[in-house]
Amino acid sequence: MDNEKRAYLELHIAVFLFGFTAILGGLIQLSALAIVWWRVLITSLSLLFLIRGGKALRRLPRVTILQFMGVGVLVALHWLAFYGAIKLANASITLICMATTSFFTSFTEPLILRQRMRWHEAVLGLAIIPGMALIVSSTEASMNAGILAGLSAALIAAFFASLNKKLIGRSDEMSITFLELGSAWLFLCLVLPIYISQSDEPIQLMPAPADWAYLIILSLLCTTLAYILALRSLRHLSAFASNLVVNLEPVYGIALAWFILKEHQDLSPGFYWGVLIILAAVFGYPFLRRTAGKKQSGEKS
Repeated sequence: MDNEKRAYLELHIAVFLFGFTAILGGLIQLSALAIVWWRVLITSLSLLFLIRGGKALRRLPRVTILQFMGVGVLVALHWLAFYGAIKLANASITLICMATTSFFTSFTEPLILRQRMRWHEAVLGLAIIPGMALIVSSTEASMNAGILAGLSAALIAAFFASLNKKLIGRSDEMSITFLELGSAWLFLCLVLPIYISQSDEPIQLMPAPADWAYLIILSLLCTTLAYILALRSLRHLSAFASNLVVNLEPVYGIALAWFILKEHQDLSPGFYWGVLIILAAVFGYPFLRRTAGKKQSGEKS
């Protein structure tokens, strides 16, 4: 198996695990901030046993460490928006909002990597908009805040995926994951006291007994393993191509939500038409890319 095929396989495994995180977010009886705080704490502790004393970390320049820590803050903000969307709407709506990551990446990747924008990626992004409009119009107004949070999560994901693509060659995957998630936890430790002091209701930080099992699965399988696999795949895939595979997350997640959370009872046919439009746009990317490649070859000849 060549490097690119292995990268796609590892990324598909990671995406399935990412899809399961939305289900766990719906099952865990904690606020979004508490879920993310525990998730990055448990994951960071698990990585301490994998980075072998942090020798690779000690060889990194201080500027590089700070850059990865900055990406970690974006990861924390992404997960806050992601779990906030689940609490404000539901897992299915949040996951389909994440499919717009490709749209945002078509702009962030050329900006961050200083590349020319590809017209077919911009067309793909624009094709997603009618699907999102149909989803918004077919859901209850009470879920609009969740949709906005989900779209914010997708935008932030596009930024940190593009930044990781730029920085990925500067260290190994485990060290990068430890730096990013460790800094995410430190950032949330600063945010948590402010959040508690500004909240009108008591904040439950300690998980219930049933939540511990979900948090362990969320942290070790859906974060430590999935994050390392996703980062490793970036060595052989572009940020846009990887986000294209990541768009399978709503497919896996909505299917799981259907069977586990029974969310189909709360969703109208219009929602699923919107989902079909978005997925058709996303999976039309290979055909647009092939057409664009033929056009460029014709111009050169």
